[in-house]
Amino acid sequence: MNLIAQLEAEQIAALGKEIPDFKAGDTIRVGFKVTEGSRSRVQMYEGVCISRKNGSGIAGSFTVRKISFGEGVERVFPLYSTNIDSITVVRRGRVRRAKLYYLRARRGKSARIAEDAHYKPKKA
Repeated sequence: MNLIAQLEAEQIAALGKEIPDFKAGDTIRVGFKVTEGSRSRVQMYEGVCISRKNGSGIAGSFTVRKISFGEGVERVFPLYSTNIDSITVVRRGRVRRAKLYYLRARRGKSARIAEDAHYKPKKA
């Protein structure tokens, strides 16, 4: 293992976060810490993960898209952000692409993603 990968692994271990195995096409629920004045609360953001960038490293991020009041809303989350409270996989999607940017142009039934009933978790 090279020096940069070793330092990155140490930083991830120091954070102590448990990131579930998810990919593009999965519907996920992200608990994001929101600070309003002096109060802080956890707000859930549920939608389809349309991309993962920079893998599972410390600089990794993922984009979640949801439909809110008939309008598509996308949000990019850093994977190891201190503001992320939890990430939960709601359902697994069966897709053939790594980036699902084509969903931006789709509405209704054509924007649906088939569920992956035969999901096998990755070996660690």
